[in-house]
Amino acid sequence: MIELPANSINQMIIHPSTAAVRPFAVAAILRDITFTQERYQSFIDLQDKLHQNIGRQRSIVAIGTHDLDTIQGPFHYEALPPKDICFKPLNHKKEYTAIELMELFSTDSHLKHYLHIIQDKPVYPIIKDCNNVVLSMPPIINGDHTKITLKTKNVFVECTATDLNKAKIVLDTIVCMFSQYCAAPYRVEGVKVVSPDGSYLMHPELPYRKEIVSPKEINKSIGISEDASSIASLLTRMCLPSVIIDNGQSLEVEIPPTRHDVLHACDIIEDVAIAFGYNNVNRTISDTNCVAEQFPVNKLTDLLREVIAAAGFTECLTFALCSREDVADKLGKNIKDIPAVHIANPKTLEFQVARTTLLPGILKTVACNKKMPLPLKLFEISDVILLDKTKDVGARNQRHMCAVYYNKVAGFEVIHGLFDRTMQVLEVPNNDYKFIPVDDAAFFPGQCADIMVRGQNIGKLGVLHPDVITKFDLNMPCSVFEIDIEPFL
Repeated sequence: MIELPANSINQMIIHPSTAAVRPFAVAAILRDITFTQERYQSFIDLQDKLHQNIGRQRSIVAIGTHDLDTIQGPFHYEALPPKDICFKPLNHKKEYTAIELMELFSTDSHLKHYLHIIQDKPVYPIIKDCNNVVLSMPPIINGDHTKITLKTKNVFVECTATDLNKAKIVLDTIVCMFSQYCAAPYRVEGVKVVSPDGSYLMHPELPYRKEIVSPKEINKSIGISEDASSIASLLTRMCLPSVIIDNGQSLEVEIPPTRHDVLHACDIIEDVAIAFGYNNVNRTISDTNCVAEQFPVNKLTDLLREVIAAAGFTECLTFALCSREDVADKLGKNIKDIPAVHIANPKTLEFQVARTTLLPGILKTVACNKKMPLPLKLFEISDVILLDKTKDVGARNQRHMCAVYYNKVAGFEVIHGLFDRTMQVLEVPNNDYKFIPVDDAAFFPGQCADIMVRGQNIGKLGVLHPDVITKFDLNMPCSVFEIDIEPFL
């Protein structure tokens, strides 16, 4: 890392007004970087991944990257009323106020998911340079003035956050990954970040720390018998440089800033196991013996998975939690009528309730893969969670199977045929199941039916309503069926 001269203009000044929205910010500079198309795309992909995971959909950390040659420090991070913010957003040709931007992006399939983070705040965060050029309005969008291209040589990286530690981790990750493409590899120029109280810190910090671990404990935990030298070699392969101390009784492991995931000695032990290879660990018989067998519902699930996959459908695995909008509004239903288990303190709008149906998760999977060749044929066999006052915990798991066919035509016959095949392998005679037409807000009028098996309603089959398809960011017809498989046990 390059230290700054005393009179450097590479400063970010945090104003007190930001305390109401996103109080923390960190920054760094990458000098003389060389972008190729592949590197540029990787740069964008890394930011997206960090936004989604550690940034929790930008709610905790938002990243902004800018062409430093188009702006001039010192930089100011402040919060202003929406009507006082006006700039040209990324990839747009005219200026908008913050209020206009919120309305503009409310229909944007990508950005609309982040608007709620600041939409109800009295002030919005904004980053400007000394000439009042807007760099970004985190966590929504960057300004077009500082747009990065393949010709960009100097990059200003800023992260705003509600959690300072997470912001440091994100900044360290970005500069460590891409400083290798600078003219002087692995050299980063620091930025002086001045807090509202006048104190300041240099960022990025890029901390190195050391952990002491016992080779004996590592061998015992994994079930191997390697000497200290061999373990040190394995750790070095995992980017954790290690040296032997105490006559081989201990290892001193250096944790670099690229490995913020290493929090405890057990994480180091896990890295040894990965480097050694789990398949290379000798299998041993446990000292504790018992008779075990697979749960019937899991056995049935595994058998059905093979059958559905053989029919040309691809299995997906989606989150057990979803938003209230997913299970209600998007399906044309009222959340009050849904027997859903609600999370008392959801950390994100994406995970507010336990799913009561598998359909929203599969439709979101289709939306993320709609650029793939058609048709898309997906299925999932997993649990849904329903309120049940007869249970001691007030809810119960129910194993469902859902299949979706997405193409230029509805393909109802494909879904119908898959259901018939499912009944065939479950040895249900044709005269033991039937379809009863019903009206359901999630389905196209006249193209939905309840599935009755031996007099019991086990699910629905039909063509989705165009409004449902649109709300899940899809644009082609979709046929589905979803059934409860537990009656077949």
